[in-house]
Amino acid sequence: MKLKELFRNIESCQFKGSQEVLLTGLTANSKSLSPGNLFIAKKGKMFDGNSYIKEAIQSGACAILTDLFDPCLKKVVQIIHPNPNEIESILARDYYQNSSEELFMVGITGTNGKTTISFIIKYLLDLFHGPCGLIGTIEYIVGSHRYQATRTTPDVIENHKMLYEMSLSGTKSAVMEVTSHALIQKRVEYIDFDVAVFSNLTLDHLDYHLTMENYCAAKNCLFEGLGEQPTKKRNEKWAIVNIDDPWCEQIVKGCQAHRLTYGIDKPADLQASHIKLSSQGTSINLTYQGQTIECFWPLLGRFNIYNCLAAIGVLLTQNIPLKEIVEKMACIPNVKGRLEKVLNNLELDIYIDFAHTDDALSNVLKTLSEIKKGRLLTIFGCGGDRDPSKRPKMAIASEQYSDLSIVTSDNPRSENPISICQEIVTGFVNPNSFIVEIDRRAAIQKAIEIASPGDMILIAGKGHETYQILSHQIIEFDDAKVAAEICLQQNK
Repeated sequence: MKLKELFRNIESCQFKGSQEVLLTGLTANSKSLSPGNLFIAKKGKMFDGNSYIKEAIQSGACAILTDLFDPCLKKVVQIIHPNPNEIESILARDYYQNSSEELFMVGITGTNGKTTISFIIKYLLDLFHGPCGLIGTIEYIVGSHRYQATRTTPDVIENHKMLYEMSLSGTKSAVMEVTSHALIQKRVEYIDFDVAVFSNLTLDHLDYHLTMENYCAAKNCLFEGLGEQPTKKRNEKWAIVNIDDPWCEQIVKGCQAHRLTYGIDKPADLQASHIKLSSQGTSINLTYQGQTIECFWPLLGRFNIYNCLAAIGVLLTQNIPLKEIVEKMACIPNVKGRLEKVLNNLELDIYIDFAHTDDALSNVLKTLSEIKKGRLLTIFGCGGDRDPSKRPKMAIASEQYSDLSIVTSDNPRSENPISICQEIVTGFVNPNSFIVEIDRRAAIQKAIEIASPGDMILIAGKGHETYQILSHQIIEFDDAKVAAEICLQQNK
């Protein structure tokens, strides 16, 4: 695409150089720039893109979008606009041909459950709707390619690019995890969602949003745009919402789309009842439009009932019979790092889970406490440079259900891991209910050494992550791999 085509609908632009230049792509990141790209010198809280223009030119940028004209730059086209940030998403949409309009788009937001819900929806859409792409916490699935995720919701250019590549590959639908940060920072702007899913809202990210009301308002952005001006052949938009969550009504305030509620405790469109939880999975009755069907899935715990209901709700909006969906739910594959079991010969039940909020940790521990045969040992920490108010709350959750808590490092980042652990332990009531082991590997080893056959160990907080972020480095660290290695050593 030529510059003049890309900017044909953008006002307030001045061109310094030829508009006939042919682009190979867009980026606002000088580190990922390819020759022939347009570099967008956007401004953020920490960095000013204008400081990276020379680096971008050295990497082969053919044009620069900036708010400041530099007469010294002779070899590249300069496009001057008063606010490059404001038009970045428009450029991304237009360069990548508004590809979300070609796909059945599902966006999922909420504090906990987004990843599990997204994988279940993808699994079901693959079966009933054709190939489905995925953009989320663990990975990006684009056609036949799988990429390790760098963050849950990428920047707006990367999102539109991946959706474009999906549409070219024959993908029929796409599922996206949509974070509150992404909504505030407009990383999903001009993505045409058909269905938006709300899982729950609990204490998290208050270092960024400051209040729960602000956090809720950010999530609400995903729903406000639904149903306004349908642009696709499918002109029905849907909001799938957890009616049991106290923030439910606030989340969908102003939403003009059709609404499907799901829940356990309150009357809902998709209602769960007669719940039987076991170590093998969940048996349940599902009721929808007067029809009740018995259902089983291999996922553990009450919290996963909500995740499954959300996914089933999405398929119901596409007129897929409940009975057919239920038949497929029995074979849901496990999601990496979500109550992932570590096989061992020590007769221990070891689970890895991403639970990193007090609500998520409480949900997982409640589930495990109901199926444990012996003691329950919990290893957890809290991330550095993140909301510190949840640290003592994590201790409260762990102490409620665990026979022993081992407090350790998570991703301390720039903070002192000892200080983080000191803040966590203020939440414990009984000083004999916990121990502190800063080194995460040593903490896992200590739990395995302490445990007896029949005991259960939960290693919480990092889930699928294969790294640990320390003050000045990122090291390889995979909870599941480390636990398996220690079990083998213990078995010798």
